[in-house]
Amino acid sequence: MRDYSKVGPKFWIGATGKRLRAAGMEAQIVAMYLLTSPHANMLGLYYCPTMFIAHETGLGLEGASKGLQSAIEAGFCEYDEASEVVWVIEMASYQIGEALKPNDLRVKGVQNEYGSLPENPYLARFYEKYSAAFCMSACRGKTSPYEAPSKPLRSQEQEQEKEQEQEQKSLGGDGQPDGTDGGDGNGTNPDAAPAAPPKTKRGTRLPEDWRLPKGWGDWALENRPDMTDADVRHQAACFADYWHGKAGADARKADWEATWRNWIRRADSPLPKGGPARPGRMNPPAHPQQPKEPRDVVTSI
Repeated sequence: MRDYSKVGPKFWIGATGKRLRAAGMEAQIVAMYLLTSPHANMLGLYYCPTMFIAHETGLGLEGASKGLQSAIEAGFCEYDEASEVVWVIEMASYQIGEALKPNDLRVKGVQNEYGSLPENPYLARFYEKYSAAFCMSACRGKTSPYEAPSKPLRSQEQEQEKEQEQEQKSLGGDGQPDGTDGGDGNGTNPDAAPAAPPKTKRGTRLPEDWRLPKGWGDWALENRPDMTDADVRHQAACFADYWHGKAGADARKADWEATWRNWIRRADSPLPKGGPARPGRMNPPAHPQQPKEPRDVVTSI
């Protein structure tokens, strides 16, 4: 965790700051939190579940989701629900600087921090934006040039409405697939390309009878050498209890294996043998830390 974060006066008076102010108090609180979060890094690209924002700002899930959506619409950040990674787009230039010289020791630090990030859709775009300024040498997450950027947060109802609209477009007025001119008379065209597979839902809940797959456990042991089999089983129990207890769209994930890996990455190191069991990193503390008084340019965490 960093000791401090840089927050300039433009946060309040710049163009983006004015849009955040117009969006409401929740947007400003979430934006300030993302700049000074104890989970943030100097890149402004990091793992940050909405649950963290809700608990540590005191906004609750509804207020945190509203503020995050407003911050996205203001152009302050982007957020990927599947990986639960946020990108505060201009944060790296404020925390690191406009540019680094090749012999600056921070160049290696930037590349190492970038290389340690969990998979997310912003890796290639971050590299394209900052590689020249920070003398970065290796790009991750290269995607097709035809792939559109990820969408901002959407509610479950909006996703369902979109899926229904797409289904209606693919059907005729009578509820049957439209015919194609030049076909065989049965409403089909033998030369037409095969239909694309139906779109799957954005995410699913963790099955009630979920048990830790062996491959997931092996991955945890390989990537967290400080953990034992018992530690991994304990984390699996915490993981299941946490996600089974959530409700609504926040409880649905497109890739549960990626969610498990992020959980393990964030889990606290186990205590020495004989000490009490510690919960997973994603369990919020009982008493949130009180924020310190802000300073003129530097905001303490």
